Amino acid sequence: MYCVGLSKLIEKDQSEFMTTMRGTPGYLAPEWLNSVITEKVDVYIVLVVALEIVCGLKNLDSSQAEENMHLLSLLKIKAEADLLYDIVDKHNEDMFLHRKEAKEMIKVVVWCLQSNFMKRPSCQLL
Repeated sequence: MYCVGLSKLIEKDQSEFMTTMRGTPGYLAPEWLNSVITEKVDVYIVLVVALEIVCGLKNLDSSQAEENMHLLSLLKIKAEADLLYDIVDKHNEDMFLHRKEAKEMIKVVVWCLQSNFMKRPSCQLL
């Protein structure tokens, strides 16, 4: 995976830089709260979109009940209950037919969406 978002602003000899918060709610990596940006911001954003594709749900959906409004919260609930198959898009035939692979993809997403950016993989590992 090649990082193409905000991390391209980082010089090769830098590991992070400071900036003001920008972005779409629901796609902002947690480290934005500290205004510290690394290449792992891009990892977070891309994997949120991947999760939306696998689940067939929006990351933030105000039309849903409060407990299901935020996809990452729903993912946490399903993961803790060992019900990841329940979050795979049932209306997408490919996802349904390949639900075992979709579940594995969700596990990768969980690894990549950790709040602590130091624990997230870099773009080169994906």
